[in-house]
Formats: sequence, C-alpha cells, structure tokens
Amino acid sequence: MAAGKTLLRISGPARALLSAERVALNFMQRLSGVATFTAQFVEAIKGTRARILDTRKTTPGWRRFEKYAVACGGGTNHRVGLFDMVLIKDNHLAALKGEAPNAIGAAVARARAKYPRLKVEVEADTLEQVAHALAAGVDIILLDNMDPGQLRRAVQRCKGRAQTEASGGVTLASVRAVAETGVDFISVGALTHSARGMDIGLDFEL
Repeated sequence: MAAGKTLLRISGPARALLSAERVALNFMQRLSGVATFTAQFVEAIKGTRARILDTRKTTPGWRRFEKYAVACGGGTNHRVGLFDMVLIKDNHLAALKGEAPNAIGAAVARARAKYPRLKVEVEADTLEQVAHALAAGVDIILLDNMDPGQLRRAVQRCKGRAQTEASGGVTLASVRAVAETGVDFISVGALTHSARGMDIGLDFEL
C-alpha cells in the first residue's frame, strides 16, 4: 500500500470502535512492519536461489502472528518451535565436547536415534565443522557468521549432500552478497525482533 492510502473502513458504535482502536492498531502496526521489512529482504535477493527465513526470535505470545506476517511479506517460515526440527547449536556441541567421533557426530547420532522422523540441522562456525556435519549426514547446515568467501567454500562442499543456511548479523546492506554465495536459505532474526512498526491511524469521518 502506498503512503496515505486507506487500508480499510469500519463502522459501528463509537464506544466499541474507540475501545478496540488501540489493540487493533497495535496489531496492524506491528505486523505490517514485519511484513514490510520482510518484503525488503525478499526484494534485495531477487534473482538468486536463496530464500529468506524467519527465526524463533519473536515477541512472546505473538509467534504465529509474526510468522504469518513474514509469510505475507514473501519470506519462508522456519521452525515454529523445538518440536518440528532438530537444530544442534554451539551450546549443544560444547556440552558434548570430547564425545566420539566428535561433538557433531555424537549429537547427530543421538538426535537420529530419538527423533528419526525429524530433519536435523547443525550450526557450523568453521569449515572443519561443516566437514563433520556432512560426515554425520545432516539435512541442513547452518553457516554461522561466515564471510562471503567462507560461505562459498562451504556451499561448494555441501552441494548435493546437504542444504545450507546462512545466519548471523545479516542486514539489508549485506543480504545480497550472502545470497550470491549460493546458499539455499538466509535466516534473519531482525525480521521479527527489529522490524519498525508502520504508521497507521484510525480517523473518524464526520
């Protein structure tokens, strides 16, 4: 919608309209901001193979609303909770330090044994960890805080073996360069934790 345009018209008793005004505007301003911010990221990577993902960094109680807004903006919903995919992160690996054959291999083996039907994703900070994740047969590798050069090398190693997700401090200024490395997904926590609410108001017509 262009600035200044009317989003919708409503009618009813003044008391009811004024009672609901602020709650309705809070939802519309917040969620329209998320959708608009997402659309900017999607537009920035147009023509690449990458897709923009959201994260679980959402407002308490608003997760499904905010993820719906991401989808409206052209983004792709990632995990809704801890139940729909196994994501093995750095703290999990630190807890398994010293396990054989390595922390990633041990974590993936445990995840596969307990949740055989779920996809398994592993966070990797280095190319060595990428190699361990590939050897463990993961579905997706989260390439965390890697520069474009590292991302390209990781993508080349993962081709045909695992999907790749870039993550960590991605901004509108940097997302295009990230997408051009060939990653499958780019996760952006800012979509839901830093989106600016849109300026939307309710005005009576007399």
